[in-house]
Amino acid sequence: MSLNRQSSFQKREEDGKGALYLVATPIGNLEDMTFRAVRTLKECDIIAAEDTRQTRKLLTHFEISPPMLFSYHEHNKAASGPELIRYIIEGKNLALVSDAGLPAISDPGSDLVKLAIAEGIAVIPIPGANAALSSLIVSGLSTERFTFIGFLPRERKDILTVLSPIQASHGTLLLYESPHRIIKTLGFINEMLGNRQVVLARELTKRYEEFVRGSVEECLAWLAEHPPIGEYCVVIEGASEVEEQKERDAWWQEISVQEHVTHYEESGLDRKEAMRKAASDRGVSKRDVYNALL
Repeated sequence: MSLNRQSSFQKREEDGKGALYLVATPIGNLEDMTFRAVRTLKECDIIAAEDTRQTRKLLTHFEISPPMLFSYHEHNKAASGPELIRYIIEGKNLALVSDAGLPAISDPGSDLVKLAIAEGIAVIPIPGANAALSSLIVSGLSTERFTFIGFLPRERKDILTVLSPIQASHGTLLLYESPHRIIKTLGFINEMLGNRQVVLARELTKRYEEFVRGSVEECLAWLAEHPPIGEYCVVIEGASEVEEQKERDAWWQEISVQEHVTHYEESGLDRKEAMRKAASDRGVSKRDVYNALL
């Protein structure tokens, strides 16, 4: 991509284009809506929403009547995205909102941003509430470095693919999870990352806001007696310096998967056992090693 410079609030060349505003909305408590967000939604020509029914409630509360309210979500983004960009090119200002929090994080808003940038459209953030960062700052875990994972995939092999590269990451990890999958996900975390300290944050900014802090196993025991309710943000302690150093010192770090398997074959193991051993070293499934050898 070639160099792209945007001066959001300086006079731009008169190209007739509007702008794309990414407007944060409350994650629970309506008092978290900013004055700037309300003004922006009132002034924009179009509001694009992940769920128009949910957004209408918000707009009604703040007495906002947009000229146009569009549906833009994962299942219609391929068709709606270019249409919305066309409106902006024609001179209309568009505000994008998600169901809650900052748009373009773990939702299709990021695709609309890419389309806008490709067309030379100014993309302007209107900051506000965010579940992941709100959970992080009250977690008691390190805030110096962190990695946001979003939602983990559903299949075991895909989960292993996501978690394996960050096993030795020294930074705090953040992910979102539903109440139906939180117990299973904690099991994967325990398996892949160990019995680390975690924080289960739920119902953020709402009446029943709750933070459960403890080890993975302690949190699993808690959930066994207190069935999960509400959407969760999980904050996970980063790897210790000992774990990080151990990972760096692993003898196989600088060799390919093929060379890793060959090493064990030359030591006397059959190919199947060599693949299993290499997979164990790398913290991935045997199928991942098999696919890497194809």
